[in-house]
Amino acid sequence: MTDKSIIKEFTTEFELRDSNGNIKQLWQENRFGKLLRRTVGECRFFATGSFQDKMVNHNLITAVGHARCSGLLTNQGSYTAFTVVAIGTGATAAATGDTALMTEITAGGGARVAATMTQTTTTYTNDTAKFVAVWTASSALAPVEAGIFDSTTVAGSHLLAHQVFSVVNMSIGDSLTITWTVQS
Repeated sequence: MTDKSIIKEFTTEFELRDSNGNIKQLWQENRFGKLLRRTVGECRFFATGSFQDKMVNHNLITAVGHARCSGLLTNQGSYTAFTVVAIGTGATAAATGDTALMTEITAGGGARVAATMTQTTTTYTNDTAKFVAVWTASSALAPVEAGIFDSTTVAGSHLLAHQVFSVVNMSIGDSLTITWTVQS
């Protein structure tokens, strides 16, 4: 039986560094931690996860994201590629019907950024797309959600992927790098 899915893997990797470039550890939730966060709020104790140099999560592709990807693949409509990344503070669980982040950060160094886009090889030549976005905090930030969009402007943009994660506390001068990996 052959795999008929277009996207095999869609993960996000987070890395936080201080103003001197040193890695700051992030809380990597396990399944139990994610369940607790969704039901009672963030809980950080040994049974819910651990601190790691990088946090890795799987993504949710929105209904609009699926439709626009289909349009891009079939050259139907006048769709724009998804190349912009945003972070936010909304802790409501991501859902396929989402069309925007819950509470997008627009100041303090947390505004939308154009991702650096590359293709790499995982199984077949150029079968994996990477989106790399970097923010440097000019004020304290605490993102708990991120998404990929097709525009730098909030109005009229379309959300491809959305995820909610354990809080990333950023101090002034900290830089957060988010790398989305999409293998087709």
